[in-house]
Amino acid sequence: MAPIQIEQEYKITYLHSYGQDSPWFAALTNKRLLASRDPESGYTTANPRGHDMYSGAETKWIDITNVPAHVHAFTVCYFGSQEFLPECPFVLALIEFEGVNTLLLTRLMGVDPDAPSLNWIGMEVKPRFLRNSKLKPTDVYFVPNE
Repeated sequence: MAPIQIEQEYKITYLHSYGQDSPWFAALTNKRLLASRDPESGYTTANPRGHDMYSGAETKWIDITNVPAHVHAFTVCYFGSQEFLPECPFVLALIEFEGVNTLLLTRLMGVDPDAPSLNWIGMEVKPRFLRNSKLKPTDVYFVPNE
């Protein structure tokens, strides 16, 4: 006998606080991209981080919106979570910024996911922002800098 399955709607309202990462999301609403820098060592992370992972010191926000950026690596996603299913296939990329020690995982738009190319590696890119912010990491994405 096959297992019995029933379908049941499940709904919950979830209040999520961005806490110390709030300035990063607020910057996205203003079409700015921030990084976190340890003031002592200068170690800089492209993603929001309130404290340095080595020293534990509080980091400072720096604006990297106009810092030169390149594709470090990418993948084409043919399947995704429910929110992204209608957009499959899509390209996720790790973006490398000059003077930043870590990479930022984000969407790469303006390229054809049906024709991926190794020529995309090292391609100069620039950030773009959703017109109407949703206060989500997907408010920022990157496009080729042409």
